[in-house]
Amino acid sequence: MIDDTKKLSNPQVTIETIQKYGFQFQKRFGQNFLIDGHVIRKILRAADISKEDTVVEIGPGIGTLTQYLAEAAGKVYAVEIDEKLLPILGDTLSAYDNVSVVNRDILKCDISRLIRGEYSRDGAPEPDMTIGEESKARSGAERGAEARAEAGTKAEAVNGIDAKTEEKVMCKIVANLPYYITTPIIMGLLEGQVPAESITVMVQKEVAERMAAAPGSKTYGALSLAVQYYAYTYLAANVPPNCFMPRPAVGSAVIRLTRRAKPPVEVADAAWMFRIIRASFNERRKTLVNGLRNDPALGISKEQAEEALQKMGLSLTVRGETLSLEQFASLSDLLR
Repeated sequence: MIDDTKKLSNPQVTIETIQKYGFQFQKRFGQNFLIDGHVIRKILRAADISKEDTVVEIGPGIGTLTQYLAEAAGKVYAVEIDEKLLPILGDTLSAYDNVSVVNRDILKCDISRLIRGEYSRDGAPEPDMTIGEESKARSGAERGAEARAEAGTKAEAVNGIDAKTEEKVMCKIVANLPYYITTPIIMGLLEGQVPAESITVMVQKEVAERMAAAPGSKTYGALSLAVQYYAYTYLAANVPPNCFMPRPAVGSAVIRLTRRAKPPVEVADAAWMFRIIRASFNERRKTLVNGLRNDPALGISKEQAEEALQKMGLSLTVRGETLSLEQFASLSDLLR
């Protein structure tokens, strides 16, 4: 363990580390490093990290949060897209033997394979294997697994199954996410059915509020419904700009998303439902009927939309922001 005064949560240690390596912050990666140990401990409490846990950290930066995660968790996989940070991470995390740093874009990373230790430090799936070869190899492995499953054996090493123990390998995801790419990462993790019990992230405060928003509120929208379809939300803390280096222009918040065992609603076609939802929020000031008929890709007429609302006992002038997920599921089925 490293004494707290010597960790990167001490602003002076962060400054010295940045100067030592001549590091320049990259706006394209949305780099804002945490420099507040109190906030980091709130993140760990929200994520409920223990020595039994495997943690995937997205964007470790110079390793500030990673140092605390390494001391709390059994194993940490830190996925960093900026290769210029690798030497720094090698230094700041040298005291921990339970951390693996992988140079990779999280949007292109197979979390199941990651937590089984199948990625090397440079992000390669296996030694001397290119990304194209990885795709071919995976396709072959999946075909083989399907054949074995048909023969009555268990599929190996797919969707978090450990080939040796045939047990489900799960993780907890923790991150201080770049604001510009928060939604693609969150939705990629949720829709991709990654083997994660929970996702605890630092994001822009407004985005966290949108994720947790209830029907009828100003922040309620398509993102609220999408996130809540897959997960329970818990707003753990608000974080002011002075907790970062450099300081962002807006406040942040820590939110935990705990994956649901199954969706809270039954719907005939979830993809169609989310198309209905997106159209309903494209023009917030318009009625739901106008929002649906103004999306030509849906092919829904004004009469069809009004008939569906009447069957649901809703006003023809209702707006999308007042409907719950359950109501959108019903509307979706009526409009199929």
